[in-house]
Amino acid sequence: MKSVFVYCEVENQKVAEISQELLSTGKKLATKLGCPLEAMVFGNNLDTISSQITPYGVDRIFTANDERLEPYRTLPHSAIATHILKQEEPQIVLFGATSVGRDLAPRLASALNCGLTADTTILDIGDHFVKKEKKEYKDLLYAIRPAFGGSIMANIINWDQHPQMATVREGVMKKEIFDANYTSEIVKVDVNSIVNDEDFVVKIIERHIEESDVNLKEAPIIVAGGYGVGSKENFEYLVELASLLGGEVGGSRAAVDAGFIDHNRQIGQTGTTVRPKLYIAAGISGAIQHTAGMQDASMIISINNDPDAPINSLADYVINGDVGVVIPKMIKFYKANAK
Repeated sequence: MKSVFVYCEVENQKVAEISQELLSTGKKLATKLGCPLEAMVFGNNLDTISSQITPYGVDRIFTANDERLEPYRTLPHSAIATHILKQEEPQIVLFGATSVGRDLAPRLASALNCGLTADTTILDIGDHFVKKEKKEYKDLLYAIRPAFGGSIMANIINWDQHPQMATVREGVMKKEIFDANYTSEIVKVDVNSIVNDEDFVVKIIERHIEESDVNLKEAPIIVAGGYGVGSKENFEYLVELASLLGGEVGGSRAAVDAGFIDHNRQIGQTGTTVRPKLYIAAGISGAIQHTAGMQDASMIISINNDPDAPINSLADYVINGDVGVVIPKMIKFYKANAK
C-alpha cells in the first residue's frame, strides 16, 4: 500500500516534538502523493496518545501498548516496526535524527533491504529519469542534505528499493496542526505475537536524564557568534548583549571547535535549528552548515568585517565592521536608551 509512515517517539505518554514535526512534513508528502499518512507508536498506557498525533492529519495509527516497550529498547521496537512495515509496505518512512531514531532506522533499513538518508534538511516528492534504464520513475522521495562539508546540496534518490527512509534533525521541519477535528483509525498491534523473550534480554536497571538549561529553540532573540569573534573573552560581549535583549547566546561550529562556546549552544546542521524573531550573527561567515539552522529567522542582522561574507546575502541588515567594536557600542547604546 502506498503510504507515508512516521515513527513516533513517546516518553511518559508524551509524543516527542520531533515526531510531531515529522507528522506535519509527512502530511505534505502524503498530500502530494495522494496517499494516507500513517504513524506507529510503541510504549505504555497509550490509550489517549492519539490526541497528540491525529490533529496532524494522520489517517491510521499503529499502537503497540505494552509496559515492556517503555523506555525504548532496540530489539523489541525493531521487531515490531519491521513486522508493521513488511505488512503495510509503505513508500516512505520517516524518523527523528535522535538517539532512538539513529539506533532504530539503520536496523530497519537493513531488515527491509532499503536505503536510508541521514540528517536530511529538505524532503520533497519528484520524478527521476535513469539514463541506464531509459526509464522515468515517478513520485520518488527527494531526501536533500548538505554534503562535502556543505559545499553542495545532495539530492539523494532511491528508485529501485522501497520503502524510502530518512532521518530528520529536531527543529528542521515546522510543526503545524493540519485539522484539530481530524479522525484517525487506531490499529492495535498484538505485541506478544511478534516479540519473544530474547527481545528483552537487555534490562534497563537505572536511568539518568539531565535536562538542558539551554533552550535555543524557544528563544525569541538569539545573539550568535562565529570564529570571527576572536576569543572566548570576546564572547562575553555577546552574552551581555543577549542578556540585555532577553535572548540566548548561540554559536557556529567553528566557534564551538575553537572553544569559544559550549557545544549545547551550537546552531546549524550539526547543532540546533532555530527560528527566532531576531537573529544577530556576529563574526559568522555563513557556511551552509550554519545557515541551514537559522535561515528561517524573522529578521537577521549580520555584523562582519567582510562585506562579501555569504551570511550577508541572507541578512535583512548588514553592519560592516569589527565585532569587538560594534557589539560594545550596541550594548552602550541600548543601556543609554532602554526604558
